[in-house]
Amino acid sequence: MGAYFDDIENHHGTKIIIFNLWFNDDENLELDFDTDPQDILIAGDVKKIDTVPARKRVNEQQLANRLHHSLRDYLSILYLWDRVPNSFRIILRGQVVKFRNIADDLTDHAFVKYRPHGGGLEEAIFVTIGFLKEAPDVDIHGFNVYHKNRLILPFWPVVSFKGNRGRGIVGVLQADNVQPTHNKQDFERTSPFQKLELRLKDMTWEYWDRFSHKIGYQKRKRRNPVGLPNPSMKKPLVTEKPVALDNCSSPVPISNAQDGSEQTSLTKRKTRGFTDHHEMKRQAVEKNVQTTASPADQMVDQEIVNLLEFNKQLNADCFAFEKMEEELNLEVTQLRSRLEEAKLEYNRLLDEAIDLKCLD
Repeated sequence: MGAYFDDIENHHGTKIIIFNLWFNDDENLELDFDTDPQDILIAGDVKKIDTVPARKRVNEQQLANRLHHSLRDYLSILYLWDRVPNSFRIILRGQVVKFRNIADDLTDHAFVKYRPHGGGLEEAIFVTIGFLKEAPDVDIHGFNVYHKNRLILPFWPVVSFKGNRGRGIVGVLQADNVQPTHNKQDFERTSPFQKLELRLKDMTWEYWDRFSHKIGYQKRKRRNPVGLPNPSMKKPLVTEKPVALDNCSSPVPISNAQDGSEQTSLTKRKTRGFTDHHEMKRQAVEKNVQTTASPADQMVDQEIVNLLEFNKQLNADCFAFEKMEEELNLEVTQLRSRLEEAKLEYNRLLDEAIDLKCLD
């Protein structure tokens, strides 16, 4: 057995040997080694694309679909390639895996700075978002979420693109403030994770409304909610320059290459469902100082007071729900741990029973 490891360079690294494979119902190995001599495929797991024939091949060859049954494609994006040592390599069936940067497959890039709150980590998260180069011919959307340089969620869909809204939008980010599950295939459903999901959803809609015309869709005119001023009269929510991840590494200011010197940045979202209490109080005070209170003004003031009280209650309810959610997540984690222990005990007893049967 030791001879299998003699070809490891400089006697450093990890080598994985696959053996004792099972056959499926068609008497074929569960892993396909024959279709591609440089890859290992999951037999019969090619995703069927339900779309028009002209788009079918484009979708089938897309990385987002191939990585589910191709080990080489999955390994190519498993790590952020510019953050691994130069000597680090993955060799599959004798051929070095070529690392890919998903951001290179996007057009009309935008770079968004998101600062999480309450996750125990106050460092900003930089999100690269854009359209796939094949858009709108691909039925793909999702964010590739890395944790400490390792891919956890590939092409994670945060919206449902019914009516095409959101189609082709893909993003890349590293979120170290959320906790992955033990098998590194998902994240724990904690409050920081849910806040991240909501932010990415808002980011997707906002990006679509601003840039969908660049891939052939009609630009939507966004109507202002009743009582809000025209956006052109408001100060921008973002005053800083847009920030990019230079090959997903250090943040650097960027400009939109598609629109010349025009810089692209997505506005930060306002706090979901809440009003700025201090701003409303300030405006109400200024209004009372500048003008004589009329019955209509008094009615508006009373509405503001009612809104403040209502939002105060919403804040309290939200805090209570978040606390309840954390307790439930803790309970789920404990139950999962007990379930794993029960499985291990079951397997041990099963092996013991088999051994006893063999002795008989």
